[in-house]
Amino acid sequence: MTKYDVIGIGNAVMDVLTQSDDAFLDRMGIEKGIMQLIEQERSEFLYGEMGERHQIPGGSVANTVAGVANMGLKTAFIGKVRDDEVGREYAAKTRDGGTDFPNDPFSDAELPSSRCMIFVSPDGERSMNTYLGISSEVGPDDVPDSVCQNAKILFLEGYLYDKPKGKQAFETAARLTRAAGGMAGIALSDPFCVDRHREDFRKLVKELDYVIGNEHEWKSLYETDDLGAALETAAAESGLIVCTRSGHDVVIVRGDEEAIVPVKTVTPVDATGAGDLFAAGFLYGLATGADLATSGKMGCVAAAEVISHYGARPEKDLAALFKAEGLV
Repeated sequence: MTKYDVIGIGNAVMDVLTQSDDAFLDRMGIEKGIMQLIEQERSEFLYGEMGERHQIPGGSVANTVAGVANMGLKTAFIGKVRDDEVGREYAAKTRDGGTDFPNDPFSDAELPSSRCMIFVSPDGERSMNTYLGISSEVGPDDVPDSVCQNAKILFLEGYLYDKPKGKQAFETAARLTRAAGGMAGIALSDPFCVDRHREDFRKLVKELDYVIGNEHEWKSLYETDDLGAALETAAAESGLIVCTRSGHDVVIVRGDEEAIVPVKTVTPVDATGAGDLFAAGFLYGLATGADLATSGKMGCVAAAEVISHYGARPEKDLAALFKAEGLV
């Protein structure tokens, strides 16, 4: 019997939120409403200039795994943090949220823990400044055999391919999980990530058990503006593909089986985490033996919950929402 229903591997980034006005953004030289990568010195400066901070563990696949834990399944997240204030809090809050975090904070690391400073304006705009730090240094030595060999489903973050060590960690985790009888799949992460690693990702579509992406990522992968053609190619090459379309029907294909899942229109308070939590709901369905349509509906319910408030992690009991919708 497997110990974990769903495990993930990806960047362990602490989301650090504070309220700010446009005058502050101008004074700090922060471009409003966008996400930009910053260096260590800049991250330490902005962190020190923040007002009251609200710190929530983040990272794309980490958010997905936290969502699955919220639904009541056994989860683990493989990531890397330093033994500093941010890293210790990241590990503690992840574990307190019901997800195993097998790697203790590293005391001899050179780089600090990763963080994303998010400045929330009165109009709701979020200006994000991300310092990747130690999380992008995750490598094969950070992948615990005992976790991967006891997992039903592994979810991999495409961003890991940006560094050779991350790619090796990714491949090690997938090999261990699949050799023990589990499934391994990937999130395509974003169209620019796909552009950087197109050849590798096309290979993974053929080799892994499932792939989740949005319409822009799938079109980027096959270098076409014709989404239908991109999905047809992917479906012919992969065991299971999922395509989300931002407010439009979700397309899921497994062999000869296809599910078109309608999406209810919701006005988002904060769209951050919608894709991550869709993946959480879908993987919950996959792990519990639900059919494709039901799994897709679970993903939509989870995504709708997370965009109804600020932050990329659920605030309500998602399993209860599934029950209310007649999905379980």
